[in-house]
Amino acid sequence: SAPGPYQIERNWGVMDPTINPTKEETYEFLDNLFGEMTALFPDEYFHIGGDENNGKQWDANDSIQEFMKENNIKDNHDLQAYFNKRVLEILTKHGKKMIGWDEILVPGIPKSIMIQSWRGVESLVQSAQEGYKGILSNGYYIDLMQPASFHYLNDPIPVDSPLTDEKKKNILGGEATMWSELVTPETIDSRIWPRTAAIAERLWSSQSTNDVDDMYKRLGRVSFLLEEHGLTHIKNYDMMLRRLTNDQSIKELKILVDVIEPVKIYTRHSQGVKYTQYSPYTRVVDAARPESNRAREFNKCVQEYLETKNAEKAKTIKYWLDTWRSNHEKLLPVISQSPVIKEIEPLSQNLTNISQVGLEALILLKEGNSAPTKWLDKANALIESAKEPYGQTEIHVIKGIENLVKATE
Repeated sequence: SAPGPYQIERNWGVMDPTINPTKEETYEFLDNLFGEMTALFPDEYFHIGGDENNGKQWDANDSIQEFMKENNIKDNHDLQAYFNKRVLEILTKHGKKMIGWDEILVPGIPKSIMIQSWRGVESLVQSAQEGYKGILSNGYYIDLMQPASFHYLNDPIPVDSPLTDEKKKNILGGEATMWSELVTPETIDSRIWPRTAAIAERLWSSQSTNDVDDMYKRLGRVSFLLEEHGLTHIKNYDMMLRRLTNDQSIKELKILVDVIEPVKIYTRHSQGVKYTQYSPYTRVVDAARPESNRAREFNKCVQEYLETKNAEKAKTIKYWLDTWRSNHEKLLPVISQSPVIKEIEPLSQNLTNISQVGLEALILLKEGNSAPTKWLDKANALIESAKEPYGQTEIHVIKGIENLVKATE
């Protein structure tokens, strides 16, 4: 829709280049392209995308603006609707059903299309009420580094859905999406697996299947079976840590990285690093797993201890707090020989600090004493400081330690 030249985009984000929907040559090209593609792929659906059009090139193109006036097209949303309907005609001609993101749902478009919803359950419900088939992807974006429990409890048809039983039939399921801006062949398996197995179970199970603890017990076994079939989400972890330590011992680094996770949602793009296709995705944040099993198990152990005061739980908590408290001094020589991990040195120090806080809280709880105000103020300040991310990673045992401190009040 704008004069060239164009080139392959190497940065990430929503870009300006947009196809010109007012030219007949556009539809001739798409007809030929779709003809080739539909002959190769037998699936009954053809995904047209349809989102992230910022409209800048349409606004700046005089001929497009003139076309809109002549055809009573009032804005870019309606222009895209015009384009989608033309595309639908071509796909129908080639024997395919059109699927696209929420944006393709416009007044008057035939019920034969399918909506893939990135907006969420409310948008999916609306399209289902209007008689359109749909699948949910909101809540299944596995590149956002959210825990398996979050995905597992995200049902395409919630228990409180306003849909009638008949309308519920319009929601066919969901699809996990792995957007690949921040992954490489070395890391992609660790971003997809094993969390996507939890999504799979969500989508083939009834709403009443929602026992998160039971899911995690089985997910560990599934993770092992996936590796047996050749996936690299487990084995590449140690390999990447060895590279980060310049072939030194990875023991101390692993103790730290085992309890940290990459920052969530799209935060990684906004923390001082400009990522491109050429960026080296070989840092600690790339080795760190999307969900720390060690942190999750520790936090749960704390919860169970606070509920039961079980002595064995207390021993487990103390073991890990002792390990983390002493780890920083052991890691410093490794950091001095491996500048690439210098960025997470403050994280290591913070883990030591809050582990000491946790040990002190554990003693107070065992003795049945309330914490002095001065101690509480210092402990809470250290915990708040430890929530700061470094190297686009965060400590994830903070919740458990914070709960220990709260229990001493």
